[in-house]
Amino acid sequence: MDILVTGGTGFVGRNLCRELDERGHDVTALARHADGEGLPASVDTVVGDVTAYDSVAGAVAGRDAVVNLASLSPLYKPKGGDERHFEVTLGGTENVVEAAEEHGVEYLLQMSNLGADPNSPTALLRAKGRAEEVVENSDLAYTIFQPSVIFGDGGEFVSFTKRVTTPYVTGLPGGGTARFQPIWIGDLVPMLADALEDEKHRGKTYEIGGPEVLTLADVARLAYRAEGKSLRIVSIPMPLVAVGASLVDPLPFVPFGTDQYRSLKANNTVEENDVVAFGRSPSELTTLAAYLGVE
Repeated sequence: MDILVTGGTGFVGRNLCRELDERGHDVTALARHADGEGLPASVDTVVGDVTAYDSVAGAVAGRDAVVNLASLSPLYKPKGGDERHFEVTLGGTENVVEAAEEHGVEYLLQMSNLGADPNSPTALLRAKGRAEEVVENSDLAYTIFQPSVIFGDGGEFVSFTKRVTTPYVTGLPGGGTARFQPIWIGDLVPMLADALEDEKHRGKTYEIGGPEVLTLADVARLAYRAEGKSLRIVSIPMPLVAVGASLVDPLPFVPFGTDQYRSLKANNTVEENDVVAFGRSPSELTTLAAYLGVE
């Protein structure tokens, strides 16, 4: 299968390109900066920006399938404000879908997020929800993945948690009670590849979570335990966090803003874990503690 992966040099993209290459597919990674570092020599790279139709149309032409991973980080506030989520996630999906339809591509795998909803209180999830509607209303066969946060080598989840906390004693919004269901990249990527290869997954939207539910406080404690450090959590009242987030929103060097604050008010967990659709039991998956070596 000839597969184009947009966002192919990012965290998920590099891992997926390697998996697909190992399975014998012809793989091309598209990114704004076609850096092939960390990719097999047999994976092609091409420069393209999903926000510009002419930039992606040529790369899409002639493919059997497209994997659309291009997006902004859900953890960091984007340069240019929340509207960048709509420019990249929604506008980029519109361009990829249009190019795929015009050039006869049969299948699109769309990476979304758990909780994606056109009416979400967060800009990222609104953009993801509207992008899902674009895919669902297209003429393409498709599969949509809605994972919880993803961790692994090169990922942002653990490093971001440490960036917004301090060892030994740290404050967390609401005491860090926001809940996540982190999934290891090494567990997620084979499921993405399986969806590309097996037509039974077409027309489906999958909620994907890891083997356990962790609070933000749990994640912070595990991250520091891996360094041999303890951690005591001090609860910061959510109304105070809201005021602080609004004050620092205009500051580009502060990673946390109002959209990230709103995201902490909703749990990032699955109702039914669709890993079972790929022959996996949640209990088989890698825990964050095992990955960090502190299980």
